[in-house]
Amino acid sequence: MDMKKRITLELRNRSPAEIVELVVDNSRSADGEVEGLTDEFTELEFLSVVNVGLSSLAKLPSLPKLRKLELSDNNLSGSLETLAQKCPNLTYLNLSGNKIKELSTLEALQNLKSLQSLDLFNCEITSLEDYRESVFELLPQVTYLDGFDQEDNEAPDSEADDEDEDGEDRAGPTGDYGEEDDEEEDEDGSEGREEDYEDEDDYAEEEEEQQSTQGQKRKRDVDDEGEEDDDDEDN
Repeated sequence: MDMKKRITLELRNRSPAEIVELVVDNSRSADGEVEGLTDEFTELEFLSVVNVGLSSLAKLPSLPKLRKLELSDNNLSGSLETLAQKCPNLTYLNLSGNKIKELSTLEALQNLKSLQSLDLFNCEITSLEDYRESVFELLPQVTYLDGFDQEDNEAPDSEADDEDEDGEDRAGPTGDYGEEDDEEEDEDGSEGREEDYEDEDDYAEEEEEQQSTQGQKRKRDVDDEGEEDDDDEDN
């Protein structure tokens, strides 16, 4: 499926301005250019264009709110200056699996002042001597390169963070539902207290029986002692 048609399908009868996340992975770009994206995607924050055959970003529209851009497994070897012009607020950029060979190609990213994480896995540039040190020096705003910072500390898992946020969104409803739970707990608590009261009554009855039995036993012992005393006096 071509990229333009895929974007149309992903809209699902919504306007482009309503789209915050857009994934068109594995669609096809006929001429290696971005197709189907327009300036109308004003609210877009996440865009994934993985393995679509891109060789140029020249037709990338202005996406002022875009924060995360996935461009892995394409044929990009340059034209990165477009990113600073069209997506000035990028914080995460994945260029893994492209044809980036020279450090000079990354100079265009210096104007992405908010860029924190950059991935270049499986690009020829990673085989350069002092690759990591050179990239960090060229792009001081970048904290994580290929998932690790300069001290080899792993980047936090953004997906996990997203899941946490989703989990908060999926939290159970409040209001009447909670009141019902409270009522059920109260009922359970009442039943428990009733059972406790029954147990206490049973316990009291057992104590009375034991006391009664002990009293009768003591009485028998006293009677027995009295009889023994009478026998001694007779003797």
